[in-house]
Amino acid sequence: MRWSVLDSPIGELSVAVDDDGLCRVRFGAIELGPERAQDPLLTAAEEQLTAYFAGELKEFDLPLSVRVGSKFERAVWDQLMRIPYGEMQTYGDVAKAVGDAGAARAVGTACNRNPIPVIVPCHRVVGAGGKMVGFGGGIPLKRHLLELEARITLETSWL
Repeated sequence: MRWSVLDSPIGELSVAVDDDGLCRVRFGAIELGPERAQDPLLTAAEEQLTAYFAGELKEFDLPLSVRVGSKFERAVWDQLMRIPYGEMQTYGDVAKAVGDAGAARAVGTACNRNPIPVIVPCHRVVGAGGKMVGFGGGIPLKRHLLELEARITLETSWL
């Protein structure tokens, strides 16, 4: 894996790629050593994340390389990619969409294990009634991402 660290409005993000695509996003910086990895895919990921946080990008266009997760977790992560920018679904909605209506808690666990948060938008999943619960980066970061998307969605709908 090749890593870089990106400054963002939600703090530093560590981003990793392998030979097949983007494979990790972590909240906070990892120790990189004296030299930052030079990689076109890392550069593309940084550019797209920067554009996302600036409100200029609603869909990421990066190859993903996910080599972890159970069949259920992968189904959840795939469903997360289907939640439109600026919208939310509940854990129960996602559970129904992956074929197990009673698995809302398991969906929460899968979201917590998401190796590529922000890009695989687990922040768009909320508790019943829209409650702001659970997020690996913390509730304030989840709220920030949802507010960013809501603001951009509202602004662009008036154009």
